[in-house]
Amino acid sequence: MIAIDARAAARPELGGVERWARELAARLPALRPGRYEVMRPPAALVHRAGHAWEQVVLPLRAARARALLCPANLAPVAHPRTVVVLHDAAPLRHPGWYSPAYAAWQRRLLPLVARRARQVITVSAFSRDELVELLGLDGVRVVPGGVDPAFSPGADAGRARAALGLGRPYVLCVASRTARKNLAALVPAAEALAADGVQVVVAGGHRPQFAAEGGLEALRLLGPVPDALLPGLYAGAEAFALPSLYEGFGLPVLEAMATGTPVVAADTAALPETCGGAARLVAPDGEAVRAALVDLLGDARERERLRAAGLARAAGFSWDATARAVDALLTP
Repeated sequence: MIAIDARAAARPELGGVERWARELAARLPALRPGRYEVMRPPAALVHRAGHAWEQVVLPLRAARARALLCPANLAPVAHPRTVVVLHDAAPLRHPGWYSPAYAAWQRRLLPLVARRARQVITVSAFSRDELVELLGLDGVRVVPGGVDPAFSPGADAGRARAALGLGRPYVLCVASRTARKNLAALVPAAEALAADGVQVVVAGGHRPQFAAEGGLEALRLLGPVPDALLPGLYAGAEAFALPSLYEGFGLPVLEAMATGTPVVAADTAALPETCGGAARLVAPDGEAVRAALVDLLGDARERERLRAAGLARAAGFSWDATARAVDALLTP
């Protein structure tokens, strides 16, 4: 039996790490019935209070497991057979983006988790290189994330617009309100596009362990959006923009591409790798993002080119393929 740490999968919010955990917790047992056992903490222990559950209770529950798969950056250091997915090294590379307590916790725990793991998996070549440089790891394997079939050009944009009160055309960003996401770079674009009746909309919440951005009044901040509405929210956008300073992979750009929405993304970290030539890449500053979005919304031919390129790019990624690749690494 292989145990799966589903603490992140049980969280109500849905970031990239949570998406990975949910998809693997659902797809691996379906792929090989009887081989996997999903282990979830009580609902009260899915966030910070759950560190003790993950470090003390989980290794006891998984003591007889042939391996313990931890898909969300952390793993119990006491378990001798962990396989951990480390999505990036942002807390080590940029500790100022996090609360002092969270950065200190990651600085102490992440090296222990990585060095004691039987296998470290990451999500991009960029993140592999970061982990090799910052933690001195060998043998890190790359398995990219996927896109659910719900993210398609046929997703129900009207339902999402009605539910979220979006009566005007919009440019979408899906990102938490944290320093690394660099949402302030969208403000000049929002101010420029408002004259044409286009708003810049951001879907995503804020987590207290991350430093938050201010000065975002020009943006329409939706907060967390229900997972059922996300595909339609992407599909209804005129364009998608992600100006992040640091991404280990950047799932939202692929989700936008899969719905046929043209993408503008920062030319930083793993985003060029994930976009694969199917997005317009720009410097992560307000003027570059503004110019790219204004130009794109005024150029129907370029939007159609990026739409076609994005659909082709996203078609190469699926969560089933991700699960199969992880399962293969867990096979002795």
